[in-house]
Amino acid sequence: MRCCWSLAMLVLLGGLSLQAAEPDILIADFEGDDYGDWTVTGEAFGLGPAKGTLPGQMAVSGFEGQRLVNSFFQGDGTTGTLTSPPLTIQRKFINFLIGGGGYAGETCMNLLLDGEVVRTATGPNTRPGGSEELAWQSWDVGDLVGKQAVIQIVDQRSGGWGHVNIDHLVQSDRSMIVPPEELVRSLVLEKNYLNLPVKNGAPKRRMELRIEGTAVRAFDIELAPREPDWWAAIDIRPFRGQEAMLKVNALTPGSGGLKIIDQTDQIKGTSTLYDEPLRPQFHFSQKRGWNNDPNGMVYHDGEYHLYFQHNPYGWGWDNMHWGHAVSQDLVHWEELPIALYPWTQAVAHCFSGSAVVDAQNTAGFQAGDEQVIVAAFTDTGCGEALAYSNDRGRTFTYYEGNPVVKHKGRDPKIIWYEPGEHWVMAVYTEQENARAIAFYTSPNLKDWEYQSRLDGYFECPEIFELPVDGDAANTRWVVFAADAKYAIGRFDGKTFTPEHEGTHQVHWGAYYASQTFSGTPDGRRIQIGWGRINMDGMPFNQMMTFPCQLTLRNTEEGIRMLAAPVQEIEILHQQRHALNAMQIEPGASVSVATSGRLFDIRAEFEVGQAKVFGLQIGDTKILYDAGKADLMGMPLKPDAGKIRLQILVDRPSLEICGNDGRVYQTRAFRSDNEIESIQVFASEAPVKVNLLEVYELKSIWTK
Repeated sequence: MRCCWSLAMLVLLGGLSLQAAEPDILIADFEGDDYGDWTVTGEAFGLGPAKGTLPGQMAVSGFEGQRLVNSFFQGDGTTGTLTSPPLTIQRKFINFLIGGGGYAGETCMNLLLDGEVVRTATGPNTRPGGSEELAWQSWDVGDLVGKQAVIQIVDQRSGGWGHVNIDHLVQSDRSMIVPPEELVRSLVLEKNYLNLPVKNGAPKRRMELRIEGTAVRAFDIELAPREPDWWAAIDIRPFRGQEAMLKVNALTPGSGGLKIIDQTDQIKGTSTLYDEPLRPQFHFSQKRGWNNDPNGMVYHDGEYHLYFQHNPYGWGWDNMHWGHAVSQDLVHWEELPIALYPWTQAVAHCFSGSAVVDAQNTAGFQAGDEQVIVAAFTDTGCGEALAYSNDRGRTFTYYEGNPVVKHKGRDPKIIWYEPGEHWVMAVYTEQENARAIAFYTSPNLKDWEYQSRLDGYFECPEIFELPVDGDAANTRWVVFAADAKYAIGRFDGKTFTPEHEGTHQVHWGAYYASQTFSGTPDGRRIQIGWGRINMDGMPFNQMMTFPCQLTLRNTEEGIRMLAAPVQEIEILHQQRHALNAMQIEPGASVSVATSGRLFDIRAEFEVGQAKVFGLQIGDTKILYDAGKADLMGMPLKPDAGKIRLQILVDRPSLEICGNDGRVYQTRAFRSDNEIESIQVFASEAPVKVNLLEVYELKSIWTK
């Protein structure tokens, strides 16, 4: 009673208004199959609201529900209008989502009063690139309350960005435009990390960390308005003690946004880091965010450097940084701070590339006694670019003379060609509407001369030399691309000449965009690929495949490349379980008791008259069909009448190596519980098992 009396007294004495805001009035949400009583002219708007992105259009985001107005119907060449029935203005604001072209009077939405335009709005885009994301805008119509008007959506432009996207028109007593003071936050950087709340699927916002008015970090983030799905982190150790400002380009009113960002000495979730349900336990995966292609793989001063395409601020592809990890044994990895940053270090995204040790300092980048590591990558804002490190690959300086090559392409792989004493760049290119690998040469990494091209290859090219059957006097060169297709031939430092028609394949499944290490101490050619496996519900996504050693071998089909797990897997071997040689009858199975979820399995079968046989691991069967000479969709003939398997089992993945590396498959795998046995079985006809060994593996993250 006291509270109510006090409030009443305030009303009487102070004139306090208790009138609540009136509820919003929906004008249109465009969720129907057609436009209802809206009037359509021309072709641009189609027969009804679009279900998101239209054919040929960049991904449309930021709209609400399942549909929106999208005048990209049949492309930018169509034009037209979409006009509402008359409406009475009853609130102070009209709020709406808008995107697309930014041309006044041509790609716009107008408020018409007696046929005259009294308010108008456009999308943000007038140049190539840009984004199809819709954002909130508001019209202040307080002076028009009580009057009748119509809304007209206009597409009268047929060139680039000649369309407009509209959704969710609402009359309201509050504006959806966030006051400028809510888009920035000042703070002193006192700890190691800024923790950023991420909500998967939320609208992407451009965020900057600015110091003394200059952006030192810039990225797009699905900023959580309240409770996040997970926390991303900015490493702020280089800026500790400095005053900074966080700036974001848009927020929804009422969003926690910048307010719930905090500073800690450890990234949030450290207590469960590397023990999440789908965390790979002997494959490298980044602490947070997304990875794709391995980059810049180089051995230097006792360390294998694995750089990689990385989005630290999202579960999906975006914000291409170069993440960084190092290992001394190819098995145990330590993730280091990010090596290359987009937008603040490079002009735009830092796409894939390679790294070399410039032992002779041909580029002149070396600043002290330490040999310099030079990274070559595609800066999507300028072309093929260089960055160099004088501190063992930890930090890089962007070369002021970039780009060193400008063309339509990406993903430079650089090697030193000893016979010619020059550098070679193999880079994906598009010339005369053909996809190809282009070869350039340079004496100093800075000045490049085009030499030749090899048609028929896509992104992330590789070129390297291998001995045949281990004979150093008998070598071949291999070109390899992202799709794991390769060719064998000769290379004179300028031109690659294949020895056969078409391409061969060794890797299959969820495998893409691999790269090999340069400068390995023992001369092995070691390869790691991008394991394209979704980690649903995790604060990280995707993984790297286990390192493989590549070799060339003469076979009955000619020279072929083999890929087998590096012997260092044995560092992780623990208890061994084995099965004595025996014959498995059709319809029968024999089990080897095991414990755990991580295994290195070795098996050898004598095919004989066998039909279908294999192994069962949890709920997954590994099948070999002798009649089709097929191992899990990969062509594989017996070798001297035998099929040999090596299978690596991790929490989210299986890797299947057949006949010492003639075929190699990466695939997703799920087993929530410990695997208590590995079974070997046969169907239709018996099979002899010469060997079955199961090694339990320890995690690389075990302290």
